[in-house]
Amino acid sequence: MELERLITQLGKFKVLKISNCGEIKGEVSISGAKNSALPLLAASLLVEELTLENFPILLDTLYGLKILQNLGKEIILYPETNRVVIRGTVKGNKVDYQLAGLFRGSILFLGGLLGSMGKAQIAQPGGCPIGKRPIDLHLKFLQSLGCQIEQEGDFITVKLPPKPKRREFTFEKITVTGTENALLTLTALEGEFILKNVALEPEVLDLVSFLRKLGVKIEIFNRTFKIVVPRKKELKHSLTHQIIPDRIEAGTFLVLGALLGNPLKVKGLNVFHLKAVIEKLQKAGVRLKVKSPGEVEVYKSILRGDNYLETQPYPGFPTDMQAQFMVLYALAKGRSVIVEKIFENRFQHAHELKKMGAKIRIEGNKAFIEGVEKLKGASVKATDLRASAALVIAGAVAEGETTISNIHHLLRGYEKFDQKLASLGCRLKLF
Repeated sequence: MELERLITQLGKFKVLKISNCGEIKGEVSISGAKNSALPLLAASLLVEELTLENFPILLDTLYGLKILQNLGKEIILYPETNRVVIRGTVKGNKVDYQLAGLFRGSILFLGGLLGSMGKAQIAQPGGCPIGKRPIDLHLKFLQSLGCQIEQEGDFITVKLPPKPKRREFTFEKITVTGTENALLTLTALEGEFILKNVALEPEVLDLVSFLRKLGVKIEIFNRTFKIVVPRKKELKHSLTHQIIPDRIEAGTFLVLGALLGNPLKVKGLNVFHLKAVIEKLQKAGVRLKVKSPGEVEVYKSILRGDNYLETQPYPGFPTDMQAQFMVLYALAKGRSVIVEKIFENRFQHAHELKKMGAKIRIEGNKAFIEGVEKLKGASVKATDLRASAALVIAGAVAEGETTISNIHHLLRGYEKFDQKLASLGCRLKLF
């Protein structure tokens, strides 16, 4: 079957070799957002049929489709047009243990199953080894509703109450997947709810857009959602939704263009989702032109030092762009500082970049970077999804050849990344 074939095809690669790309000229089109596709896959459990357009085909989304298939959904995938149709009734409430362990996005099926079945069994999610990333914020929300929660080994079983205990909840910390799980869960409960201190990432708002189409009323005031859920029979049964562009993939290519572009045109993005990234690029001396809301042209630039960057929840600078900017700052003239405020343990790529000649010192959640003239090819290891993209950029700009192991991390979150680079003239190969 198509799904198994694609998982096998992408899952077999372990290593990527890349040589210095020189200057790159051309254009690259941005895929649909992985972090939007995953909550929408979970949301497909709420309807009889969902068609997703601009659907990115990568390991995490394929694992998500496999979970849906195991839950009884029929999957019709059109890889050539990035479209997927998910239809049929849900026949279970337990997420496969092995699949849940492969990617962190699996936790979203907790909300999807609660929204559709009122009960869910799920294992602790896997994914990138970045900090603790606990699901306690999700569970606190579910406890506030009066859910029955049982934990046995690695499995969590949650059952919705007949009526919610509370209709207002404030998240202690801003949590993207926690906000998404809350939205998905509430579709099973009629009436008005208030969620405070919510995440406002574009991917969360894409889910909000989908739920509005479904028939749920959602108003947004600062970091507060006012949600009105109608009776189940008033919700739609069949929907089509287009996934937003992947702002992290777009940002990754903008960094590549800042180092090698002659120029590089990045198309199919949403410039409004990239304000913080574009602002930091310009502060570092990067020459770029916003040609339209969907296209940015970026040129190889003389990079300035004295940069200071703090990762923050949206609309602040995204933690998922931190590793790529570390490569940029490693080649800027002078010193730069990066402060990681979202996740602990997210500087593992610094050790690998040092093997390539970067001058980086880590103190707690701060990285102090002294710019160097050039990087040199080396054998390095990808430690997580965004670190893998940063190492590919470093390899593209470094002298000689770079060999990156653990490359499955890259294929979890970037669609056809190797093919897109090859189309720009880069010499690289997956093994």
